[in-house]
Amino acid sequence: MGKAALPMAQAAVEVLHQHDSEPLGGIIVAPAAGPSPSPSLKVVVGDHPEPGPGSFTAAEALARVVTQVGSGQEVWVLLSGGTTSLIGAPVPGIAPTDLATLYQLLLGSGLDIAAMNRIRKRFSRWGAGRLAHALAPARVRVLVVSDVIGDDLASIGSGPCVPDPSTAVQVRQLLEGAGLWQRIPAAARKYLADVEAGTMTETPKPGDQAFANVTLELIASNRLALEAAAKRAAELGLAPVVAETPLAGEAATAGASVAATLLHNCGRYSIPQPEELRASGGPKVGAPRQPEELRANRGVQVGAPGQPEKLRAGGRCWIWGGETTVTLGSSTGVGGRCQELALAAARALAGRAPGTALLAAGTDGRDGPTDAAGAIVDGSTWGAIAAAGRDPERDLASHNAYPALDAVGALLRPGLTGTNVMDVVMGVCVDGSEK
Repeated sequence: MGKAALPMAQAAVEVLHQHDSEPLGGIIVAPAAGPSPSPSLKVVVGDHPEPGPGSFTAAEALARVVTQVGSGQEVWVLLSGGTTSLIGAPVPGIAPTDLATLYQLLLGSGLDIAAMNRIRKRFSRWGAGRLAHALAPARVRVLVVSDVIGDDLASIGSGPCVPDPSTAVQVRQLLEGAGLWQRIPAAARKYLADVEAGTMTETPKPGDQAFANVTLELIASNRLALEAAAKRAAELGLAPVVAETPLAGEAATAGASVAATLLHNCGRYSIPQPEELRASGGPKVGAPRQPEELRANRGVQVGAPGQPEKLRAGGRCWIWGGETTVTLGSSTGVGGRCQELALAAARALAGRAPGTALLAAGTDGRDGPTDAAGAIVDGSTWGAIAAAGRDPERDLASHNAYPALDAVGALLRPGLTGTNVMDVVMGVCVDGSEK
């Protein structure tokens, strides 16, 4: 289940074939149709980033698969980001339209993904450990591709096979703190009140016997993506510097902070030191790791062959990962967090730092409810948007980054990638003679 569902299923079936085995049955819930790797696995397309008819169909199909599982069998749950929405059906007593409204409110609330998932899984039919509860006592092996900061297994995909540590009281307090309590559907408020009163059951908690036969393993994360990017940058002759602290907070603020790091360091041909980057990059960006550390971790080779020596001497690549947020308020602008980050960075870079460019993109290939993964900007982008007849300042303020960036061909549209390990931001600075 999730944005990486099809390639994960393909890999699982290949492993089974190596052991002369086939899956007895199962389901693949993905964001787009694709061929199944096995006749026994049915592909169902869910909706994303908000649940819709496809999601409700997927949730029902999952229920039918669950009923086929015997107590002595083994179930592989291959989980990746996007699962929350793709199988986003509500718990009893809440209408699908109410769940969709709740998700819409959360997506524009400014809450980080962990907080959103603590709320969403409470109202999700299969979230918060409910899938493991339904599969018990079968053996359940969960392999996870992380799309959340900190790789919290209880948050990824709304934790369908992980105990839910949050109580109904804590969920209500989260909603109140975000100013959403009176805005969510009345049925959702009643459901939480009933759980608090004990007339509805709480979600499965740590220590529940439903998890006795469940094992979980994290197999991919944003950190792996950053280290792979650093390795490729080095192969291209760009000395990589990878930030230790994940990007977080408001996208526009993070964009300005990332741009400040590039402006402070571009034109200098020595690897920037952590204290220099902290001074210019802000606390959300964090101190990058140095090449020596990268060499010791997963084989990243700084300064690897691939480009002329003069480029290796002058090129630098700063790499960040994480997931920012956009607080929409009453805005109806179109875009996503990566596009907003890129547009804010373009404003800071405007007319400055020749030879410097920045990419901000979601690793799943889709940023927000758009067909773009993100954008690539440099010091000319902001002025080009204005020259195209748009007001980039207004677009940024109204969270309308998509049309602004689209007007100058700055959007990146790779299509769905078949994975999801949050976002990647890369800033490249090269010698003017090589730009």
